[in-house]
Amino acid sequence: MIERHRELTVRAVLLGGVITLLFTAANVYLGLRVGLTFATSIPAAVISMALLRAFANGTILENNIVQTVASAAGTLAAICFVLPGLVMIGAWHDFPFWTTALITFLGGFLGVMFSIPLRRALVVDTPLPYPEGVAAAEVLKVGESDNKAGLAIITTGAIASAGYALLAAMKVAVAEATTFFRVGAGATGISAGLSFALMGAGHLVGISVGVAIGIGILIGWAGAVPILTAGIPGAAEAVALKVWGDQVRFFGAGVIGVASIWTLLSILSPILRGVRSALAASAHRKGSGGELPLHERDLPIGLVAIGSLAALALIGVLLATQVGSIGNEVLVIGGSLVFVVLAGAFIAAVCGYMAGLIGASNSPISGVGILSIIAASLLIGVVAGGTGPSGPLVVYALTVTAVVFGVATISNDNLQDLKTGQLVGATPWKQQVALIFGVFFGSLVIPPVLSLLNQAYGFAGAPGVGPNALPAPQAALISALAKGVLGGTLDWRMIGYGAIAGVVIVVIDFALAGMKRWRLPPLAVGLGIYLPMQTSLLVVVGAIGGWFYDRWAQRQRDPEGSERMGVLLATGLIVGESLFGVAVAGLVVATGKDAPLAIMSEGFAPTALILSPILFAVLTAWLYRRTASAAAAVAGDGLVREP
Repeated sequence: MIERHRELTVRAVLLGGVITLLFTAANVYLGLRVGLTFATSIPAAVISMALLRAFANGTILENNIVQTVASAAGTLAAICFVLPGLVMIGAWHDFPFWTTALITFLGGFLGVMFSIPLRRALVVDTPLPYPEGVAAAEVLKVGESDNKAGLAIITTGAIASAGYALLAAMKVAVAEATTFFRVGAGATGISAGLSFALMGAGHLVGISVGVAIGIGILIGWAGAVPILTAGIPGAAEAVALKVWGDQVRFFGAGVIGVASIWTLLSILSPILRGVRSALAASAHRKGSGGELPLHERDLPIGLVAIGSLAALALIGVLLATQVGSIGNEVLVIGGSLVFVVLAGAFIAAVCGYMAGLIGASNSPISGVGILSIIAASLLIGVVAGGTGPSGPLVVYALTVTAVVFGVATISNDNLQDLKTGQLVGATPWKQQVALIFGVFFGSLVIPPVLSLLNQAYGFAGAPGVGPNALPAPQAALISALAKGVLGGTLDWRMIGYGAIAGVVIVVIDFALAGMKRWRLPPLAVGLGIYLPMQTSLLVVVGAIGGWFYDRWAQRQRDPEGSERMGVLLATGLIVGESLFGVAVAGLVVATGKDAPLAIMSEGFAPTALILSPILFAVLTAWLYRRTASAAAAVAGDGLVREP
């Protein structure tokens, strides 16, 4: 019987807040660089267990609260997929703290409120597997030895990752290897970022997503770019990059749009069935009388309603400050609030179901943001009468989308955390309070991190940025869609071609599913086309490396524990480099230099280009070998069974 007298404690909330600083900053950096974020539940649980071991009265339920707070805050970092768009279009020059924090908090808070009524339907009375929620619960149950080894693996990965990033910042190693060349009459190129964070992200997304991203890269750079550059004069690099940026990315956007719609449509029926069965079960319980046991009690629905209404009122005030002179202001704000309620409730159910089905890390949140910006832009444009591409309506549409996106990101994570809580016997309402704390902490951390990265690097496409600008791929696409829809400048031709390709990919994925073969996630293919190759190629490599490691893990005495060690290594790789990137951003801002740590001249670059891939490969092999040894030792025999 689980001792439950220590659960929602002050130290658990504060410890979750401290871990939030690390994982939220890392997720913001990773999201802006590669367009992906990672689930923080498992590493947060491992760190929490290691720290709470110092207290004799720490409990599994207290550890669960820590991971819940840290997980919610880390997930909220995905707001970086939207808000940088306001800087890219020149509406914001930086991220005003209170406005950014309020947008982030209100969206996340509504995500918590909207997901509470779904707990029974999508967590309790459901066969959904919740892979990350179950894994986090298992981590909370593991022995102390596994915990020590897991923390050591995270630390080792983080040090190695940050160490290589330090060498790159010193210009001793290279961070990217790129070459462009002619292919017949056309042009193309190959570009790879030597980044352990990207390797870790690839390990976490898995082989199906990794292969799909690789296919997207081939479609974009081996197919579309050479065809569209045929006959265009000029240097191969300039020609290839211009065609990719002006045309091929919108082709990828079309694939992403179709994939997003298909994903949403394919899960509507299971969601409705689950909600109906949950309502019937709830009515049966009420009819039979009796009080709900402690581990079945949610926050009272009256408090949920009051909290939601209060948040909507504040959102209305926030939108009023962003409205400007767009015409029909009252109608626009009123319509936007209705949109937030309807779209938010729908998205909470959809994202919660997707997280339960395929995991929060694999859930196509960016696709939800793309569909949301198109819907919001069309709605606002119709009500307000339309405006130019740089007008205030674009700012307003991005603000509304940011709030809805906050609902999506948090509901995508909340039900995963509540599943973990169910498996360890947690009290739902206490965990839901912890989720609100996580949203609060995340909304305080995200604005200064965004501001720091903007000042140090800037975002690609923003006015006056330098060569080191972060790609921020989702924000670039979402802001471009808002400008294109409201300004009538969207390249619908390439988006249409992409949509046709998306339909073909969906059909192929559907056929593979029927044959029980490997899947071809259409959204991942679209991301492979849309993302810069230097930020996606190593994700593919990491996915392949993770697949080989997982095949080895399946032959060990403790397959799940061995796989979990790989997840912890990947997490460490992401956290180490990402936190180093945030630290270097601080140095860039403080010194005013683009490369404040550089000690080698440009003349060393050719030598570094030769040595860096060798060093990177050796480090990668050593890290996986060390992780395998640790996993075998935890399993109890200390032997590493070779593949």
